[in-house]
Amino acid sequence: MRLSWFSAVAGAVTANALPTITATGNKFFTSEGKQFFMKGVAYQLTPDDPLVDTEQCTRDAGLMKTLGANVIRVYHVDPKADHDGCMAAFADAGIYTLIDLDTFSTYILPQTPYWNSTQRDAYAAVLDAFSKYDNSLGFFVGNEIIAEADQSMAAPYIKAAARDLKAYRDNKNYRQFPIGYSAADIAELRPMLQDYLTCGGNASENIDFFALNSYEWCDPQTYDASGYANLQSMAIDFPVPIFFSETGCNQPGPRLFDDQNAIFGPKMVNDWSGALIYEWIQEANNYGLISYGPPVDPTAVGSNIEGGFTRKGMPTPVSPDFNNLKTIWATITPSGVASSTYDPKHVSTRACPTSTASGWLVDGNVKLPTLGETFTGGSFTPTASATGSVTPATKTGSAAPSSTTSPASNPASGPASVNKELAGMSAGLLGVMLVFTVWL
Repeated sequence: MRLSWFSAVAGAVTANALPTITATGNKFFTSEGKQFFMKGVAYQLTPDDPLVDTEQCTRDAGLMKTLGANVIRVYHVDPKADHDGCMAAFADAGIYTLIDLDTFSTYILPQTPYWNSTQRDAYAAVLDAFSKYDNSLGFFVGNEIIAEADQSMAAPYIKAAARDLKAYRDNKNYRQFPIGYSAADIAELRPMLQDYLTCGGNASENIDFFALNSYEWCDPQTYDASGYANLQSMAIDFPVPIFFSETGCNQPGPRLFDDQNAIFGPKMVNDWSGALIYEWIQEANNYGLISYGPPVDPTAVGSNIEGGFTRKGMPTPVSPDFNNLKTIWATITPSGVASSTYDPKHVSTRACPTSTASGWLVDGNVKLPTLGETFTGGSFTPTASATGSVTPATKTGSAAPSSTTSPASNPASGPASVNKELAGMSAGLLGVMLVFTVWL
């Protein structure tokens, strides 16, 4: 038994290299010239780093291949850890990774955002750690940082983070890993945010992709009634690739995943690059596709047990969700276009949005903060100041769904729903001043 395990690991570690992936216009392409569509899952077995246990990664990668997945999203990693075994195991299964660059203590704060060298260096360390792998697809500079109206002033900091990490990538002569952002599906803010992060005409300051955590489609549902028609209307000829970085509403359940037919169907496939399903492991929020055993007492402690669920072992499909998704994905084989025939000039660069009464506080193409500048105030102005300071908060918990229609039952999750009062916010918020303070 031990011999077969070592053989499996050796096979994973010496796996053939996968074609690398880059972004051109509003599409992803492999180095072989084929358009790439994501069929992925969120993968965070443990809060700190699930890509350090080669044996577990090999088990999970094998079942993910059976499911039809080709991407995993990992929310937190330890850049100092050894990821060679896990990355090889996933590569051997034909699976790419999307990695969040932030950590529990370096993410951009929504209320008092700042962007400093400590954050930049921490993000860069993750980029360094995964730059050597062919199946590193791309990286997120943030996840659902903006979820309420008075948080939109964080948008320039998201853009500044993307600017600096892209510059770091290029200065290190890494390949052109796409660097983007994963947004909450907040109707009053999302249209302005996706346009703002890609506007202004300076590609070096813009994100390389825009991703959306959306739980609008709850089976049984239709394209028009779900809100997907509205999402599609704002994605037509978007200037960078756009995809669902979390989806898979579980209300009322079981999940049928009919939204996958829409995302990869004729109405959306020309503008969207696929979807990542939340999530791989079964937890208290009941979004899991697999489990490693029955739930245990929530107060139980022990090796690989956390929050009442075992975090390691032989993955067992959750019925019927796993097979429902497997069946749907097996029927979806979009061919897309070849990079040799694709003309990225047809995409449309959006105008930088102006401030709105419903809560978008950033007015136009404002000057981005430089490294070390901190937000104080209630709206955005490019005026710098040498006064004031903020104390960084510490993020706790792990990612969980947060959207207008899906309650985040995981107690470690972020904001769970739209504040219905956003639409009635007074435009008087726009008159509050923002200043920058130096954060060394």
